[in-house]
Amino acid sequence: MTRGAEHRGSPEQQVVLLVAGLADLAVSTLGSALGTVRGLLRRSDTAELAAEAEQDLIARGRLVLDQYAAAPPAHLEVLARQAMARQAGDGV
Repeated sequence: MTRGAEHRGSPEQQVVLLVAGLADLAVSTLGSALGTVRGLLRRSDTAELAAEAEQDLIARGRLVLDQYAAAPPAHLEVLARQAMARQAGDGV
């Protein structure tokens, strides 16, 4: 995703996305992250890397929330739509 294509939400949304991204990152790659942090502390372009990391965490948080926050469709509503479609197809 390019920087121009990213949607900037409210500050609260960004905080939620950052927290979700951090939690997912911590669960999946904690050992790797510690080694990366040690390497980052020795670099001179830490500010630029931190900005890139923030964007990555926001994107990761958005993916996590999209994956887990989406509610499945209501079962009875799905059945009602299927019944209506059958009735419309039968000409009833």
